[in-house]
Amino acid sequence: MNETFLAIINPAAGGGSCRERVGAALDRLRGARIALETAETNAAGHATQIAREAYGRGYRKFLAVGGDGTSYEIVNGLFPESASQEGRSQGGLAGAEDHVATLGFLPLGTGNSFLRDFEDGASGVRGLEHAMQALEARRSRPCDVMRLSHKDGAIYYTNLLSVGFAADVAALRHRRFQGLGQFGYLLSIFLGLARLDRRPFPVRLEGQGEFDSRRCLFLTFNNSKFTGGTMMIAPDAVTDDGLIEYVRWGPIGRLGLIRNLATLYDGTHTQHPLAERQAVRRVEFQLDGPVDVMVDGEVLTLECRAIDVLPSALRVVV
Repeated sequence: MNETFLAIINPAAGGGSCRERVGAALDRLRGARIALETAETNAAGHATQIAREAYGRGYRKFLAVGGDGTSYEIVNGLFPESASQEGRSQGGLAGAEDHVATLGFLPLGTGNSFLRDFEDGASGVRGLEHAMQALEARRSRPCDVMRLSHKDGAIYYTNLLSVGFAADVAALRHRRFQGLGQFGYLLSIFLGLARLDRRPFPVRLEGQGEFDSRRCLFLTFNNSKFTGGTMMIAPDAVTDDGLIEYVRWGPIGRLGLIRNLATLYDGTHTQHPLAERQAVRRVEFQLDGPVDVMVDGEVLTLECRAIDVLPSALRVVV
C-alpha cells in the first residue's frame, strides 16, 4: 500500500485563509520527512470523490486540510469501501491492516471539534500546532466510525450527529446567515431561542423495548466530546470504545436554557434533571419523515433509520 499522505485541501476553508496558510504548513511537514502529495477540492463533495478514488488506488494515509467539513467528506470517501475491505480481511482473504485508513488533520478552516478531544490543555498546545506535532511524531491511534443508515443510504462520521436545537441553529446559519461569520452564528442562536421547538424524535436504544417519543430540546449521538469548537456536548464520550454516547436534554424552557447555557461548554449539562446519557452500540429511529441533522459540522436533511458503530475502523493522527 502507498505510504504517502494524500493531503486533500479545501482552499476555500476559513473564508479563504486556508489557501494562504497551507503552503507553509506543508513545507514544515516535508521538512520533517513526511511524504506528501496534494489534491485540491473545487466544490462540495469533491473531497469525498478524491478520497474514494485514491483509496481504490491503494492510498491509506490521508490529510484533511480545512475544517470539519473537509474531514467529514474524506471519511465518507473512505467508507463504506474500507468497511467492506475489513469484512473481507476478517474472512482471511486479505491482510488485516491493508484496509485500515489513517486520517491526519491540518485545521485551517473554521474549526475542528474532533481534534479537541486530544489536545493537551495543560501545555496550551492546541489547534494547528497540536496537529502538526502529532504528524511530526508519527502519532496515531484507533478510532471508531459511526454509521447512520437513512432512507436513501448511509453516511459515516467520527464526531457527532445531533437533531433538535443544535441542528436547528446550524440549519438556520447554513441556509440564511452563512456569509455573516460569528455574527450569523449568534443570530441563529437568538432565532433558535425565539422559536425553541421542543419536539419528539422517537428513538429506541439498544436493549429497550419501546421507542422513546418524549419531547426534547435535542438528542446527540456522539463519538467524541466536543462540537462547535469548545462546546463539550458529550463529556463521557470515548473515541475508541465501540460505543455511541447518547445525550438527551428534555423540554427545558427558554429561561432555563439561557441560565444553563454555560454548562454546555463544561459538560455539566448532563447533570441537569432533564438530561440523560447512555453508552450503547445501536440506536433505531421511528420518524415520520426527514429531519434536519447536524453531522460533523455539516447540515443535512435525512430520514434517519439507525446508527451503529464500526469499532476501530480508522486510525487518526492526534
